[in-house]
Amino acid sequence: MPDPIILASGSEVRATLLRNAGVDFMVQVARIDEEAVRQSLLAEKATPRDIADTLAELKAQRIAAKHCGALVIGCDQILTHDGTILTKPDSPEHALSQLTSMRGQKHQLLSAAVIYGEGKPLWRHVGTVRLQMRDASDSYLADYVARNWDSIRHAVGAYKLEEEGVRLFTRIEGDYFNVLGLPLLELLSYLTLRGTLPS
Repeated sequence: MPDPIILASGSEVRATLLRNAGVDFMVQVARIDEEAVRQSLLAEKATPRDIADTLAELKAQRIAAKHCGALVIGCDQILTHDGTILTKPDSPEHALSQLTSMRGQKHQLLSAAVIYGEGKPLWRHVGTVRLQMRDASDSYLADYVARNWDSIRHAVGAYKLEEEGVRLFTRIEGDYFNVLGLPLLELLSYLTLRGTLPS
């Protein structure tokens, strides 16, 4: 009998990706103080990649501690621009400020996933995507935030590529699933090789 799978994330997009791929799983949201962990790691001069990986592992570990025998998927996504890590915006003004700072420039999205089971991390992957944002006008960005605030407040960088946010970009280099917050192909490959998913 295959190991039960738990997604330690409240992201509906990640859940939809797994569901659409035919993966049977449960959702248990991991409660950790992400900002405190992020600040602590930044103080230790951790790289954005290490921060994303550590947060993904902590989320998986937190849920795995309560579910012996399950495979727990922890995820995190980090956006870096001009040497700075951007977070989910806490207000429409913050969202507009983030988008204005990135327009006409490149930034990176790091999408980390860790599978925790048997009391330890069993698998991990961090996917990288490079995005070129177009030089959108002040009025378009303001209108974009006003139209989409309810959705983009849940997204690092204040955009969702699967929605109107795609109009902000001229070029994307990397796996689309990583933009959505989950290195799906690599994750499915591991679960298949492990025998959790049929080959």
